[in-house]
Amino acid sequence: MTNTAVELKIAYIGGGSRGWAHVLMGDLATCPDLSGQVLLYDIDYASAQLNEALGNWLQTQPGVRSYWRYQAVERLEQALAGADFVFISIQPGPLEMMAHEIAVAEKYGLFFPVGDTTGAPGLMRGLRSAIAYAGFAQAIAEHCPTAWVVNYSNPMTICTRTLTRVAPGLKVFGCCHEVFGAQGILAELAKQYLGLDQAPARDEVYVNVSGINHFTWIDRATYAGHDLLAMLREHIRQPGVLRPYTQAEVEAQHNWFFDPRQVKFELFRRYGSLAAAGDRHLVEFMPGFTRSPEELFRWGIIRTPMSYRFARWQQGPQIARDYLEGRRRWEVRPSGEEMVRQLRALLGFEDLITNVNTANAGQVANLPLAAVVETNARFSRDLVQPLAAGALPPGVHALVARHVADQEMIVQAALERDAELAFQAFFNDPTTNLPIDRAWALFQEIGLPWDPA
Repeated sequence: MTNTAVELKIAYIGGGSRGWAHVLMGDLATCPDLSGQVLLYDIDYASAQLNEALGNWLQTQPGVRSYWRYQAVERLEQALAGADFVFISIQPGPLEMMAHEIAVAEKYGLFFPVGDTTGAPGLMRGLRSAIAYAGFAQAIAEHCPTAWVVNYSNPMTICTRTLTRVAPGLKVFGCCHEVFGAQGILAELAKQYLGLDQAPARDEVYVNVSGINHFTWIDRATYAGHDLLAMLREHIRQPGVLRPYTQAEVEAQHNWFFDPRQVKFELFRRYGSLAAAGDRHLVEFMPGFTRSPEELFRWGIIRTPMSYRFARWQQGPQIARDYLEGRRRWEVRPSGEEMVRQLRALLGFEDLITNVNTANAGQVANLPLAAVVETNARFSRDLVQPLAAGALPPGVHALVARHVADQEMIVQAALERDAELAFQAFFNDPTTNLPIDRAWALFQEIGLPWDPA
């Protein structure tokens, strides 16, 4: 580590973000060996300007250990020109589109807790996203072809794959923190079954990660030489760990993100590998769960209402203004996300092993090459090296491979504006579970993000 901070230029696509942008600002402020400029580009320029004010205000707060200059820009090329890193976190289309997609799916008897990755709403969102990301890929390749490009948007796999397909020479990876939650569960088991005073830190819990985003699987997990999956196997045998839930019981939690782990534990019992995402995401990848609200409640899952999403979206600017006007205090401390650790590793300050989404170069032996998969990878100076995860077990592979095929079709359909191919992916999704004529009617009622004429 040097005494002089490395000066960086970061381009932020979606720079009016109400979530990830604020996390990034806070984490950058804690890192004394990095400094520089963050260019905020957003189609909502006023939101980018608000984040410019917030980021620059943050520099004046106690606890800040680095210096960053934030600037909103009106054109994408202004943000990208000469950037060292490009972060992308966008809402692909207004929330009204997401609300429409989820509501139409419910009309046809399909009930999605999240609706941003797969299933009828997620795949249609994927078409929209891929169109936008194709433009991002072309612009990045033109204005900053050597930059590291980091995607945070969902559908993670489709967005990241569009970048790698449109501009294969770009250095691209996608980040998601769902696996962190699984490591936390395993750390709590280690504490309980090993009689520890506190749960191990996540970095101390080794997991072998394999699959695709939000449908990632762990087939090996250890802490200090102890087999954590063996502990989990013993844990789920205990009375009351696996059980049905009632609607009243779930609603009494007053938590749209309540996760009693019933789905992942039942999958572990049947498949021998631990599904690493939250149950709300997992049920959207498999048949049966999303057929009714009652079925979801039985597994302890409640759907996140669009009213909550709209309220959060509308509150975002006011939260920023509350900071700026002194009504809210910002405590500068690391968020627990890994974006800054990844930057530091790519700049040569440290080595880091963590889970990321990258093009398959063989790290998942039985999924197609070039498809975007999620595994562990080693970060070092200017290098993200995926680590071999092996082959997915046959049963898990059968579940995952179907989605890989659908995601590849969605990206191709978006790039070629091919409605028939898009529908084939839509119909092939295991949660669609409708006769082909009704699936076609659902597909048409949701509507394509381009003019089919």
